Amino acid sequence: MRMVEIIAAKRDGRALTTEEIEWVVANYAAGAIPDYQMAALAMAIVLRGMDDRETADLTIAMAGSGDMLDLHDIAPLTVDKHSTGGVGDKTTLVLAPLVAAVGLPVAKMSGRGLGFSGGTIDKLESIRGFRTNLSADEFRRAVRELGLVVAAQSGDLAPADKKLYALRDVTATVESIPLIAASVMSKKLASGADCIVLDVKYGRGAFMQTLADACRLAQTMVAIGRHAGRRVAAVLSSMQQPLGFAVGNALEVREAIAALRGSGPSDLVELCLVLGSELVRMAGLRNDSDAARALLNDALQSGAAWEKFRAMVINQGGDPDVIDHPERLPVAPVQVDLPAPRAGFVTAIDGQALGLAVNALGGGRSRKEDTIDHAVGLVLQAKVGDAVKAGDPLLTIHAARETDVDHVAERLQLAYTIHDTPPPPIPLVEEIIR
Repeated sequence: MRMVEIIAAKRDGRALTTEEIEWVVANYAAGAIPDYQMAALAMAIVLRGMDDRETADLTIAMAGSGDMLDLHDIAPLTVDKHSTGGVGDKTTLVLAPLVAAVGLPVAKMSGRGLGFSGGTIDKLESIRGFRTNLSADEFRRAVRELGLVVAAQSGDLAPADKKLYALRDVTATVESIPLIAASVMSKKLASGADCIVLDVKYGRGAFMQTLADACRLAQTMVAIGRHAGRRVAAVLSSMQQPLGFAVGNALEVREAIAALRGSGPSDLVELCLVLGSELVRMAGLRNDSDAARALLNDALQSGAAWEKFRAMVINQGGDPDVIDHPERLPVAPVQVDLPAPRAGFVTAIDGQALGLAVNALGGGRSRKEDTIDHAVGLVLQAKVGDAVKAGDPLLTIHAARETDVDHVAERLQLAYTIHDTPPPPIPLVEEIIR
């Protein structure tokens, strides 16, 4: 085969064969195809697209370019969840122990935050002593003995995707549903889960800004799962405002603990029950979503989910005293309320602006090697639909220094839109694609 002919075929709108896609991925991963030719093919895909079969072939080939985790010798079935990213999204911290508590083994590899949305690994590392870098033996032992592990990605999972992702970032080829879907799902397939629920977020605080784009991405990823022989469902959830009230690593852990102990934000708990119900249903523990939800609600109300989270923290070296007393999590020395500039109803909150403000406070990173301050962040006091008076607190800024507050205050005030009339309610879950 010749790469130039494959580029020309896609440029002219022809669907690539399975053999062509496998050849391209294998040779690009091996360094036999130069970046300039792969960039040309990526641009042709952006312009011409890929059908479901092509996208699935690309995903499977990228997943197979490195290590493939197989846990069937210690767990007949494992489940996983992936979020496309959002501000204040701490669902893994609640969902993973919740489904593990009803008997579904969770073997999850998570990432660090980059850009304006935080990463699960950063959040967990705000718990003193918590280890996210586990050996393969430690990872497998946690699955076998506890049925729950959340760790940083290890091994060489989907190296072809890593290489292509870096290339797309500098060649204006990120915005392609097939390429985005293949990137996400290649890592999920390589991680070995049998049942996968996808939390596909849309809105200003999410990667996919519109519902239509989020729906297309969700449909594509579910189709990939079907082609790959996995059970996959996608939940389209709103990120028109942050999930819960907390944005920032230790603040979000504190909020997740509250949810597991029965006093968390209603939207966070509701989304976890929806996502968890899909996993319970796909795994065959219950036949319908109502019965699945009842099972999960029992695990939440009984404290079983909290105990599973606590056991995971201890198993991975975390100090249980910190989570038993969440006030002992890192706390920012400066806490300042941001006042509402006028009376009215909060009609919109720019989640992306809030996420970028947390980065500016030191709670996120713009480069992978950046260090972060786990204590800083924001706690919302008013959300969409709430009535406020002039001077009422919109949110509380948790910062390391007073000067940091001054640096972000104006942009945070601009993130809130206040009108005289209340807005229509925002649905938390728009649709479930199975």
